[in-house]
Amino acid sequence: MSIALLSVAGVAMDALFGEPRRWHPLVGFGRLANALERRFNRPYSAAEDDTGRGWRSHGVTAWVLAVLPLTLAAWFLSLLPYVGWLVEIAALYLALGMQSLTEHAQPIIQALRDGDLAKARERVGYIVSRDTSALDEEGVALAATESVLENGSDAVFAALFWFVLLGAPGVVLYRLSNTLDAMWGYRNPRFERFGWAAARIDDVLNLIPARLVALTYAVLGDTRLALRCWWRQGFTWYSPNAGPVMAAGAGALGVALGRPAMYHGALRDRPPLGEGAPADADSIERSVRLVRRGVLLWLLILLLGGRLFA
Repeated sequence: MSIALLSVAGVAMDALFGEPRRWHPLVGFGRLANALERRFNRPYSAAEDDTGRGWRSHGVTAWVLAVLPLTLAAWFLSLLPYVGWLVEIAALYLALGMQSLTEHAQPIIQALRDGDLAKARERVGYIVSRDTSALDEEGVALAATESVLENGSDAVFAALFWFVLLGAPGVVLYRLSNTLDAMWGYRNPRFERFGWAAARIDDVLNLIPARLVALTYAVLGDTRLALRCWWRQGFTWYSPNAGPVMAAGAGALGVALGRPAMYHGALRDRPPLGEGAPADADSIERSVRLVRRGVLLWLLILLLGGRLFA
């Protein structure tokens, strides 16, 4: 089966079934990652922000032990006769998060439209790391829109990119690396040294996909504004990959994102992203549609490319 058809099948499974409800492999992987972190980066005390004992070399070792055996297992299983194609589809399905993105965004949209700010704050807190308890309606919508645009790149497009490039082992390598970045890639006393490798590897793996996503957002929205925001604002962001993605996405939607936000009790100064109207429930909904349309565009290109080069 061609990589294009395998990609369509994986995306279709995600759209139909969403994430597994009872047990997701990434939950088990998270437990493994926590065990490795306790082994290689044991903090000096029980304080949550205490400095970890692990150095960069310990982080590299832990990353290798967590990611490479499972990547090799995915490669081996994908080569099995008769069932290898099923392994490929399952790997992509389990790595994608498009339906999950929609399911997390919809309650926020509904709460804002119902005027239930408390519920909107609660639900947006599920998908962002900033403090949400004091957000106003615009702040909730801004946080949710940013999250959809950024996570659309991380949890959807980048997974699809690495699947197309390297099949099951590629998407497993990417998804596990991205998960470790989310768990270890913090610039705080505990993870600054130990999590360095996880953060840098994730940056490298997202380097090309993030720019393809920014271009996709631009093509499907206000192209001129998206490209201008990408060029002028994308490189001012603290993340080399999230910046272009969110700047182009905000420009494509014609919405103003960015601005300072509270993280773990400290105000972080964040530059503006995009131009246009303030964020609201509609901007969240339009960001979800932008991601979904982008995926359809990628699949169409894959299918047409497969026919042209068949």
